[in-house]
Amino acid sequence: MAKTYDVVVIGGGPAGYVAAIRCAQLGLETACVEKWINFKGDPALGGTCLNVGCIPSKVLLESSEQYHHVKEDIGNHGIRIAGVTLDLDQMMARKEDIVLQLTHGIDALFKANGVEWLRGHGKLLAGREVEVTAQDGAVDVVSADNIIIATGSRPIEMGAAPVDNAEGVIVDSTGALDFRQVPETLGVIGAGVIGLELGSVWNRLGAKVLMLEAVEDFLSLVDNQVARDALRQFKKQGLDIQLGTRVIATQKTEEGVRVRYKNKEGEHEVTVEKLLVSVGRRPNTDNIAAPEADLLFDEGGYIHVDDHCATNLPGVYAVGDVVRGPMLAHKGSEEGVMVAEIIAGQPGHLNYDAIPWVIYTNPEIAWVGRTEQSLKAAGIPYKTGSFPFSANGRAKAMDVTAGMVKLLAHAETDALLGCHIIGPFASELIQEAVLAMEFHASSEDLARTIHAHPTLYEAMHEAALSIHGRALHKINL
Repeated sequence: MAKTYDVVVIGGGPAGYVAAIRCAQLGLETACVEKWINFKGDPALGGTCLNVGCIPSKVLLESSEQYHHVKEDIGNHGIRIAGVTLDLDQMMARKEDIVLQLTHGIDALFKANGVEWLRGHGKLLAGREVEVTAQDGAVDVVSADNIIIATGSRPIEMGAAPVDNAEGVIVDSTGALDFRQVPETLGVIGAGVIGLELGSVWNRLGAKVLMLEAVEDFLSLVDNQVARDALRQFKKQGLDIQLGTRVIATQKTEEGVRVRYKNKEGEHEVTVEKLLVSVGRRPNTDNIAAPEADLLFDEGGYIHVDDHCATNLPGVYAVGDVVRGPMLAHKGSEEGVMVAEIIAGQPGHLNYDAIPWVIYTNPEIAWVGRTEQSLKAAGIPYKTGSFPFSANGRAKAMDVTAGMVKLLAHAETDALLGCHIIGPFASELIQEAVLAMEFHASSEDLARTIHAHPTLYEAMHEAALSIHGRALHKINL
């Protein structure tokens, strides 16, 4: 007879492992099914995010930024360092060590909370049963009163540029995190979040980076004013970003990869040493449910859910990248918490209007809420206020004065509608706006909140003051 749990979670990434831990905290007997095998050949928790996504990419972004700062910028502080060299092997070893620390940490959290880790591929069967296929092919079946599907996403494949990470010439984001030499030239298909972050890493380490983006609008999800500033900053750093450019074909050569692409000026060819394919991600929903389970998917492969992540099947939920909404680890984690609390009879809740987004380039880009272009399209009356980091004392001391804070508030109620930041530590600063929006704050609330001096947060304060023409450290127009 199949072992029965209160909850079985399929997937051990940020959405799945957080859901499993919260379920266990609420007194539910919980198991989590995860099949990931890490770079050492061992089973691992954490999914894409911790193993080959959010964490290793941020480690390399930080390391490459440190290298570039010491090599190119630290002289501005009166510090002279001669003979700076790159030890890429050590940089990669550090990345791998941090990944292992964090994935082992999830295993420890599972043990501490009593979550049972079922190693293998999980597949939903009819009658709230889950088939678990181990790496050696052994099959077991467990059942549960409730099932949470959290199997994440994977890179979208491109017929014109077939990826082979093992070969290491045409790669996806996983392969681009594991180069053992800095390529002289790196082509990137796609100038979205992942392409920009990884392109920035290798650009700072010395590669000449060419980015080919099919759409005409750069970072279309970002506020237009911020996106324009970002494009200018990235081009200044040496990233060759070509918009409205469609890749037609690729061919491997002795020199690397010959890329044929087309833009409004016609067809062109370029040869690069390495090529990163970064054209988005798709839900990882292949073979996660038997046909007889009757789980409902939409045309994009996403699992159909309601506002509380319930599927069409009683007692079956889905969270994270496999459902509608942004593919963000923190969004998936909070959906996991919401579902766990609903299962336990509590009023789970998630405010989808206050989810922060971050691009970890330099300068960082972060935002929450509505953009100015979306407010215009919706006919919502608004006021805007902004403040440049070039007028912020702490930013000047840190020598990071590029960018600004921009706030949007309702013209009649003064409710905060959005916040957009490009600049130093934008990923941290955005949280003030997220919290303010969760508490339904107005721009006046932020303007009357005391901000310590000198801090980067003063830019947020001044932007709020600017909405009503009361900025103190810039000229109000």
